[in-house]
Amino acid sequence: MADALGDEWWEKQPAGAASSPEASDGEGGGDTEMIQQETAPVPAQSKKTKQPKECFLIKPKETKEDATKTKRRRKKKITDVLAKSEPKPGTPEDLQNLMKDYFSSSRSVIELEELNLPDSCFLKANDLTHSLSSYLREICPKWVKLRKNHNEKKSVLMLIICSSAVRALELIRSMTAFRGDSKVMKLFAKHIKVQEQVKLLEKRVVHLGVGTPGRIKELIKQGGLNLNPLKFLVFDWNWRDQKLRRMMDIPEIRKEVFELLEMGVLSLCKSESLKLGLF
Repeated sequence: MADALGDEWWEKQPAGAASSPEASDGEGGGDTEMIQQETAPVPAQSKKTKQPKECFLIKPKETKEDATKTKRRRKKKITDVLAKSEPKPGTPEDLQNLMKDYFSSSRSVIELEELNLPDSCFLKANDLTHSLSSYLREICPKWVKLRKNHNEKKSVLMLIICSSAVRALELIRSMTAFRGDSKVMKLFAKHIKVQEQVKLLEKRVVHLGVGTPGRIKELIKQGGLNLNPLKFLVFDWNWRDQKLRRMMDIPEIRKEVFELLEMGVLSLCKSESLKLGLF
């Protein structure tokens, strides 16, 4: 009788029900609900709410070769080009061309032509094989006689123009073999006042002056230096500083040189009483 009731009970259970009478408790039903939730289809997102995808551009890694090339490009300067190029000695044409370029903005064509100096004004230029003493001996073989006959104060027989006080001292040391007993004076601004130099020029006879164009200009303006007895004006043309610049490559020095030339130097050259040299 009991078996017949049990069979009747199993037959009345719906499909998918628990396998035991205890399945009607909360435990069996909970598992069924979880299975239904897990197998329930997830609704698809609408096109309106779809999030845009972000794109990231990945920068390629810089190789050592690229970094080296970049550094080389940054370090490449005009001094590097000059260091590799062969030095060329200065010529009178270089001075003439620079002078025309400098005065072209303030002078007429006729005035520029008047600035041209005859070839007879120029001494032989240094071909980069000379020391200063050997070059001065070549352009002025009668120096001993000239300095003995010179007795005018506030003047010099020879002026050597350079770019700095340090370079002036180097030139003075390198001309020992040439100068002999000649009186040499430093004509630059470093640690020396103009008034002191004017007094020295008034007190004694000086044969050689070595200095910068700016200070020499100032001495002429103040009446401490007379250019009329001057016989030789030598430019320290070919020497280069640590940046491989010649004196005429420096704008400030170039400007002062041409201003000095206008203070009676050009007229003395044209009268052939003064000679120009490029060392």
